[in-house]
Amino acid sequence: MHSRFPPSEIGRKLKQAGRLQSQPLLIYGVETPPKNSISSIDINRCIANAIYSVASDSSFHSSIHIGRDDQKQCCPGGQAWLGYKPFLSHLKYFLSTGTPEFRNGKSEFLISDPDLVDKRLPPAGSITPLGKFIVICRSDEPVEADSEIKTFLCFGNSEQIRNLCSLAYFHSNNSYGVHMPWGPSCASFISYPTGMIETNIKNGVILGPTDPTGNHWFPEDHLSLGIPFQTALQMAKDVGSSFIGKRPKIAFPDRREN
Repeated sequence: MHSRFPPSEIGRKLKQAGRLQSQPLLIYGVETPPKNSISSIDINRCIANAIYSVASDSSFHSSIHIGRDDQKQCCPGGQAWLGYKPFLSHLKYFLSTGTPEFRNGKSEFLISDPDLVDKRLPPAGSITPLGKFIVICRSDEPVEADSEIKTFLCFGNSEQIRNLCSLAYFHSNNSYGVHMPWGPSCASFISYPTGMIETNIKNGVILGPTDPTGNHWFPEDHLSLGIPFQTALQMAKDVGSSFIGKRPKIAFPDRREN
């Protein structure tokens, strides 16, 4: 890693570039959680809700961790999307039309047909956990020197995230580098941007979430952006030479026509 850009500096640059209100988060895998870390279930049963709480609460200075053994009270779908357990066999009905054999026929009506769910869910063995535990912390908090940061996760309003997406394209030769894949919020926050899922999205920036079931806790005017480490590093280096530094009033106009 470039000595001028430790994770804390990359996070600071991303926050500056997007004028974000919340601190970008770091996501990485370990075999043993940091000493000050707490389990995500101590915050919320929903992994994604717990993650957003870390970003939005400026008084929160601990990391949170997610693991196979201490997540039994956690959402089973979240555990599966992080590679810690298989998907439930009746999940395809819960996400689509429902079945009397599972939760008394309750359904989220997110997909029109159960067979489509089977085609969308990652196949068995295609999700590889980052480690025995996945750690999420604010980028302005210290991390161990040998930690392999996989992703920076940012939250902001549509203009802020739009500008960060444009910054991600500043040094890229790929016109399709930002993706908005289907899945729960925890997949948008962790699984896709860290590369845990074997898909055709390689080192892609992940815009999200696409899951409406989190709308009761996720701000209505916000989006998430999961940025792989090397892309985040390049973005941090590009802040000054890009439109962010050269034409800031284009990114954040003083006057608006509407």
